[in-house]
Amino acid sequence: MRRRTGPGRPEGPSDLRERILDAAERKFGNLGFDGASLRDIAGEAGVTQALVNYYFQSKQGLFEETYRRRAEMIGQDRLARLAALKLQPTPLTLPELIEAFIASILSLRGSPGGRAFIRLQARLNLETGRAALRMRRESYDSSTHAYVQEFRRCVPHLTEAAAYIRFVLMVGAYLYAVSDTNRLDELSKTAANTADLMAETVAFMAGGFEAVAAPVGSASARPRAKRRA
Repeated sequence: MRRRTGPGRPEGPSDLRERILDAAERKFGNLGFDGASLRDIAGEAGVTQALVNYYFQSKQGLFEETYRRRAEMIGQDRLARLAALKLQPTPLTLPELIEAFIASILSLRGSPGGRAFIRLQARLNLETGRAALRMRRESYDSSTHAYVQEFRRCVPHLTEAAAYIRFVLMVGAYLYAVSDTNRLDELSKTAANTADLMAETVAFMAGGFEAVAAPVGSASARPRAKRRA
């Protein structure tokens, strides 16, 4: 007879909690927070809704735990990659930094669960509520600030404000490219492999970080007047 490991704890396989999180990742990634119900998630996991509530207390609790499970690992992996780069005998380069930052996300394209998380994260990045802001802050702020500091060392002309603007543009660009919407494949008429996507993304972002912005009010910064036909 299986022994209970805590008062009231349900008996069953040790991976039951992970199974619920896997199902939640797929449902939240595909349907969003509002579109996915606890009943749907329980059915996907093959458990009762009561068991989902036992482990996570609420839909919000389940959503946050589903997000943190991968997001915190991504943040830690980014810091580990940055630390490894700093041990190199040669100075860090901008392409190396960008590749290290986006490698964790690109690697998720190799599994259905990983792709579901990318979609979940893309959805969450459009949310402005306190919970969404807190979740992103807790998971990513440490690695974000560390990388932006190194970006500025590679591109000395960037002010702190400009560096963060370009960082946010970078995040938006790579999330859209890898969000599994199939838009890229549809446009190019071919499936983009991860190696090509990494190379092109790094080249595009490096150019963006290194660009010298035209001064506000200069002729090149002003929109051109439409020519009359």
